[in-house]
Amino acid sequence: MADRRGGRATTFVALLRGINVGGHRKVPMAELRALCQEQGFGSVQSHIQSGNLVFSATADPTAALEAAVEKQFGFAVEIVVRTAGQWAGYVAGNPFPEQAAVEPNNVMLVLAKTAPGPDHLARLRRRASANERAALVGDAIWLYFGDGAARSKMIPDAAGGATARNWRTVLKLAEMVQA
Repeated sequence: MADRRGGRATTFVALLRGINVGGHRKVPMAELRALCQEQGFGSVQSHIQSGNLVFSATADPTAALEAAVEKQFGFAVEIVVRTAGQWAGYVAGNPFPEQAAVEPNNVMLVLAKTAPGPDHLARLRRRASANERAALVGDAIWLYFGDGAARSKMIPDAAGGATARNWRTVLKLAEMVQA
């Protein structure tokens, strides 16, 4: 597959952190898709309003995409980018498959620009209730909110641009990558 620049393209998943929440930091998905196309990315797709993109590019798009978003929308947005292969690894590596099958909105994949360390996981586990779980799998933290996430104290630090997606979204992005 080649992108518009003619090079060999890789499929990427990009997660924008903290946009379109409570009417703040608005980034309309149609404008975001158009912006990605202007950057030369191919096959641009978005999923829901929380900033989930799938597209192809010939090089790591993180810096270019962050700069373009800031210029276009007037505020900086941290963006976590992974390849399609890495995304497939997350789907296969979910440490809570039984919970995800029954309560997909209570299983969360947390990704950041830099891999979290064991100390980060230990902090989350200390804050977890009896019905909550946290696991570190590769560069991802997985959370299971047995009583729902709304009142949980096991909220990951936003350091390093960490952003979370529930299991339904993880699967939808995997489906989009395969399409």
